[in-house]
Amino acid sequence: MKRGGILNPRLNLLLSQLGHTDTVVVADCGLPRPPGVEVVDLSLVFGVPTFEQVLRALSTELVVEHALIAGEALDRNPRVADLVASLFVRPDTVDHEVFKRRTREARLLVRSGEATPYANVILTCGVPF
Repeated sequence: MKRGGILNPRLNLLLSQLGHTDTVVVADCGLPRPPGVEVVDLSLVFGVPTFEQVLRALSTELVVEHALIAGEALDRNPRVADLVASLFVRPDTVDHEVFKRRTREARLLVRSGEATPYANVILTCGVPF
């Protein structure tokens, strides 16, 4: 048995298969699921687990070199940018429609139970050296 960290076996497997420049989407429960992208759905009920809880758990597992959020989050949910910056890097922004199109290129989407608007990020994996 693991001592700690992420316990979800499917999520652990998919995270271990990521490489440099692969992208991971951390999504609220309303973001459309892109076809062909692996999805680990952690949502239980609205708000559980939160976007922040999922992001914090992933921050212990991933090296991130780039982050992207919808520009609309800056006005509608400014905490998203601050949280991403505190855990990884300051995120760049694109229009929400562009953001949704970019999710189609992801290797993995992790769905939270978050029910606030624009609580989504695309993380680009880096390397630890």
